[in-house]
Amino acid sequence: MIVALAHRLPHAIACLLVAVVLAGCAAQSAYREGQARLTEGKLAEAIERFEQASRIEPGSAEYRIAYLRTRDRLVADRLAEAEQARERGQVEQAEHLYRQVLQVSSANERALSGLRLSDHRRRWDRLMREADSAVQRSDWELARTRARAVLTENPSDRRAADLLQRANEAIEKAGAGGGSRGQALAAAYRKPISIEFRDTPLKTVFEMISRSSGLNFVLDKDLRADQKSSIFLRNSTIESALKMLLLSNQLDMRVLDANSVLVFPNTAAKQKDLQELSVRTFYLANADAKTVAATLKSLLKLRDAVVDEKLNLVIVRDTPETLRIAERIVAVHDVPEAEVMLEVEILEIKRTRLLDLGIRWPDQITLTPLAAAGSAGTLTLNDLRHINSSAIGAAVGSGTIVAKKTDSDANILANPRIRARNREKAKIHIGERVPNITTTSTSTGFVSESVNYVDVGLKLDVEPTVYLDNEVAIKITLEVSNIINQIQTKSGTLAYQLGTRTASTVLRLRDGENQVLAGLINDEDRRTANKVPGVGELPVLGRLFGSQAADGAKTEIVLSITPRVLRNVQRPSADQQEFESGTESNVGAWSNGAAVGVVTAGTAPSASAPSSGDSVSGTRASLQPGSSSVVPLSPGGTAGISGPGVATTFAEPAAVVASGSVGARWQAPAVARRGEAVTMNLLLSSDQALSSVPLLLAFDPLVFQLLEVVEGDWLRQGGATATFGTEVTTAGQLRLAPAQVRGEGAKGQGVVATMHFKVVSDAPTGETRILLQSMSPLGPGGRALPFTLPPALAVTIAE
Repeated sequence: MIVALAHRLPHAIACLLVAVVLAGCAAQSAYREGQARLTEGKLAEAIERFEQASRIEPGSAEYRIAYLRTRDRLVADRLAEAEQARERGQVEQAEHLYRQVLQVSSANERALSGLRLSDHRRRWDRLMREADSAVQRSDWELARTRARAVLTENPSDRRAADLLQRANEAIEKAGAGGGSRGQALAAAYRKPISIEFRDTPLKTVFEMISRSSGLNFVLDKDLRADQKSSIFLRNSTIESALKMLLLSNQLDMRVLDANSVLVFPNTAAKQKDLQELSVRTFYLANADAKTVAATLKSLLKLRDAVVDEKLNLVIVRDTPETLRIAERIVAVHDVPEAEVMLEVEILEIKRTRLLDLGIRWPDQITLTPLAAAGSAGTLTLNDLRHINSSAIGAAVGSGTIVAKKTDSDANILANPRIRARNREKAKIHIGERVPNITTTSTSTGFVSESVNYVDVGLKLDVEPTVYLDNEVAIKITLEVSNIINQIQTKSGTLAYQLGTRTASTVLRLRDGENQVLAGLINDEDRRTANKVPGVGELPVLGRLFGSQAADGAKTEIVLSITPRVLRNVQRPSADQQEFESGTESNVGAWSNGAAVGVVTAGTAPSASAPSSGDSVSGTRASLQPGSSSVVPLSPGGTAGISGPGVATTFAEPAAVVASGSVGARWQAPAVARRGEAVTMNLLLSSDQALSSVPLLLAFDPLVFQLLEVVEGDWLRQGGATATFGTEVTTAGQLRLAPAQVRGEGAKGQGVVATMHFKVVSDAPTGETRILLQSMSPLGPGGRALPFTLPPALAVTIAE
């Protein structure tokens, strides 16, 4: 058995060696293929080959390094391409690149963040489309809500910021603000109303407003039942009526739901128990969280404010109206600081002039006694006794003819560009740091040395202040120093003697204006003469018996500086600089309310306010939600119809609806599919003769494409002659002008217009609405008729 094992052992070892050799060859082959793919720029394939080689031969550091380097290069390239695609708005391409990164690096945070940001971007785009569609329908409240949602998550979105500003302006102009109070009750708030009450119980007044608006009022138990109020409003709105009523009676309200309001006394205890509070987090990109929190506390008297310095955010808790004011303050405060690029040129000009001209005669003779012959070169006293001219050696200095002139110019130029924030110091140092050694000894004999470094060369300190008119004030300190001499102390330590030139000033320059600072001049002039006494002083001939040298050196420092404003603080618009903030005791309450007596823009005229010459019967009727507004007339607390030619009164508050109101309704499918054509009919009904009815419709152009508008036959009944004008005023708005030219007017019910739409192929799925924004029905002779607008037509878009 042992013999058999001995025979088998060499064979097993040989097989093992063959396997190792084959594995090494396979790893080397994969590595070479990876190198080839890398040269061709095919990074993904190169990574696969390097990973294969590393898997076959795990102990090879060369294969592992090649794999890691190539993977990092691929990740960096794909991330850069993804960022560029996202900036161009190519969200799908960016997502594809991010997923490629995750295939080779599954935990790459930048790729994961990019995918999350793409999801957010898609949702922001959807919100902005809804906001744009709301703008087309003049639904500014919805547009403001969508734009604010986008800005909360992405404060740098300029489209949302512009849309929010437009929405705020439109709402304030129309008087349909009311902060968060008006959002839930927007439809009821816009209803027109005219009321007149004198010394009437509040319960009666609220009952009348409830019957005219469809709102439910819940009165707090502490509200006095016998409290009376007087209010006189004509051609106003439900919102203004409520505002005036609450303010004049020291009351406040809380919106319970879309149709219900709680009214309670405006006292501190009731405010604490019943006033609704919200929490808002402000993530700040530029401003300091502590500064913003202090500003909000000072201006708005916030109930609670918490600062997180690490995340630079402020969390506040207060009423929704106060938070809306805080949002506007933060928007003005949280802006990027101004920055300026300083283009600096520093020039040191050194000029040297040397002129050396003349003859330098020998200026000395040296006499040396000579030793006698045979004395081995040693001079003895006996030699001095017999000294004579032959025993004295003489040495005469050399003479030189000098004709030399030297001119030299030296320019040392520094041209740095430095970017600085507003009111922040920036420094430039060009030169050396020279060590200065200090020796310290103690009484015990211990000696220690310390090294301090001194900056030598060119130092420039600047501190810019950028103003709103694009002017920049710059505080400049320039110092130029050099080593003049080295001084060695008794202990052998070297010290340096420095020459310094310093200039400090403050400039105020316009954007792009250049300023040159010069005059730091060091001027030296030296003159030297070597002459033969006497004859060297002779005029003209003296030049032959002497030489003269003139040496001049002049150094000047020139500083040229040009500021370029890269980013400045933009002066905010007028509505951002000044806006209403409520009262001292109730910040933000009703700060955006409509003015008294102003009908909200876009609302229909009151059906119960007849024009001059019309009459309305005194028949008592109840007001249904959604019908025309009530106009109570109330000397002594009674109510009735107010209008020209109307004098009917009732013994108790009642609501009367004018008969003959023009109505409208839609005929359209409830569901539409992408790419399909949809037909919609608009029907009108009237029991009074109607000769013309200008209409304005709004639809979402991202969902519907208008193909054709066909005139209905309702106005042509009885053989009447009619015209039909159409105009697309803006994207998503359609104006119709059907009118009878000859005829006695149309009555009954019929189709006034048929619209053919096509659903856009990439329209977002879900519910969309078509709104009849306004209509102005006129009878024969141009008499205005009362009307009721239909609710918006809801259509569900499916795949």
